[in-house]
Amino acid sequence: MGYYLNSTQVLSLYKSEVDSPYFVDKSLLLKELFPFVKAGNKHICITRPRRFGKSVMAAMIGAFFSKDIDSSCIFDSLKIAKVSQESSTESAVVDGRFDYREYMNQYNVIYINFIKSVNTSKSYDEFIENIEKFIIRDLKKSFPNVEYWKGLSLVDFLGMVYEDTGEKFILVFDEWDCIFHKAYATNEDKKSFINWLAAMTKDTGYVALSYMTGVLPIAISHQSKIASDDTPESGDSVVDRLGESTQASFPSSLSYSSGSTINNFQEYTMATDDLFSEYFGFTEAEVDELYARYQKRNINCEISREDLKYWYDGYHTPSSERMYNPRSVVEALTRNRIRSYWTATGTYGEISTYIMNDRADVKKDVALMVAGEAVPARVEEYSATSMNLTTRNEILSAMVVYGFLNYEDGKVHIPNRELMDEFAKTIRERESLGYINRLAVESDRMLRATLKGDTKTMEEILQFAYDTETPLLDYNDETELTAIVNLVYLAARDSYYVERENKAGEGYTDFIFYPERAGDDGIILELKVDDTPETAIAQIKDRNYILKFRGKMAEKKRHTGRVLLVGIGYDKKKKDHHCRIEVVQKA
Repeated sequence: MGYYLNSTQVLSLYKSEVDSPYFVDKSLLLKELFPFVKAGNKHICITRPRRFGKSVMAAMIGAFFSKDIDSSCIFDSLKIAKVSQESSTESAVVDGRFDYREYMNQYNVIYINFIKSVNTSKSYDEFIENIEKFIIRDLKKSFPNVEYWKGLSLVDFLGMVYEDTGEKFILVFDEWDCIFHKAYATNEDKKSFINWLAAMTKDTGYVALSYMTGVLPIAISHQSKIASDDTPESGDSVVDRLGESTQASFPSSLSYSSGSTINNFQEYTMATDDLFSEYFGFTEAEVDELYARYQKRNINCEISREDLKYWYDGYHTPSSERMYNPRSVVEALTRNRIRSYWTATGTYGEISTYIMNDRADVKKDVALMVAGEAVPARVEEYSATSMNLTTRNEILSAMVVYGFLNYEDGKVHIPNRELMDEFAKTIRERESLGYINRLAVESDRMLRATLKGDTKTMEEILQFAYDTETPLLDYNDETELTAIVNLVYLAARDSYYVERENKAGEGYTDFIFYPERAGDDGIILELKVDDTPETAIAQIKDRNYILKFRGKMAEKKRHTGRVLLVGIGYDKKKKDHHCRIEVVQKA
């Protein structure tokens, strides 16, 4: 047992996860890895946004395979044991049979969490030197009969251990790309780190499996160049970094020549690969189970199941299975409070300058997405690691890689309330965004005017949205017209759950504003083009939309305030707006 080799620390880390009240058993990931381990010399890289369970899975792998420790106390009660037992029954398909105990605690595992190492070092040389010293120390203790002399490289020593003993190693590298966000890492340092990874894993007989995780994908592009030296530190929030106007610093494509590129890894990403996707993020069924536990543990439940979906859902696997942000779900249930947890950490500011400067016209895309629309895009994940994001697709791809956006059916969108709040706050605070900022600022006044029944002010604000000197959108297009209405009510998201209803009439869309406080006014808004606001209100009444409040509020306190029926009519020929509000005392 050592610091990096067959460490008991990783067992302790995973056991703390298993013992937590909101643990989700993802141990069947191990079953997916067994064929790779059996074949030997296999290399896997799984990339996901931060807080999607990568480190938990890495700790599980280290705890399961490591020699010199006994992890049966954990895994004998998990799904991997149950499925293994079922595969041994007579009814099982022969090729599908396996015994997890043939693999458990049978391999030498070198487990490195690079974030821990990079944050305790003052330079790249110290970072690598400390890692190598610890591993060599561990190897000398575990294999005392293998000769070691001063100056022998770590890779050569591992090779000698394999030659003398036949022992193979599983390498678990967690957060491999964190060095690219460290200020002290120069261009040469970053290149050296890529070469170090290549030397450790490529064309080596001692590797049974390399399992690597990170945020950034591995780019196999020999035309790429290294990023500038002023790559930012991690830890900034969306709000802190999206509004910056300094030079963007996004990690570069990570390859140099065919001899040094880490192209021996099979890569699995969230946007394009289904294999392993169910093990990162929480599925609907898993969140259902966690919510049931939450209800049993809390006398006063402040969170509804609907809250979890609204705040933390919105991601999809390539096969369209819904996925929740796991860290945020667990934090919310643990604290009995809905709020933004995930976006308060991690590196999410590298693309800020592209938005602020409207590179490739992405400002309009961001405005549409904040207004609730999805925009067409072609995700190019490899290009997202390039320093010079020059095209719209490259910039949007970077936002997908970092978890800002979800990608599905050829479109990208802001996945949930947690991230929507960060985007909305940024737009409302940053004057550098120009007309988009002015529209968002007006949304505070729009909500106040609506609640007061001040239709004159509402009409003025809508006219301002149309007359702004740099028109945001075409305004005659159905999608963009409803986006404008959504944008001028941006402030409502601070205290309302805003839902877009299904298309009605000639395809124009209703909005329903469910108040977060039971006694506040609810709002039902209907938009009509070339028709009157009175017609819009009549449609709200005819379709009994007010009953929506009873169903929506069933999981929480029942809505007790007024409901405002808001009709907005837009005349294409006259290019003007008319508003009307009727008050219904209770839903």
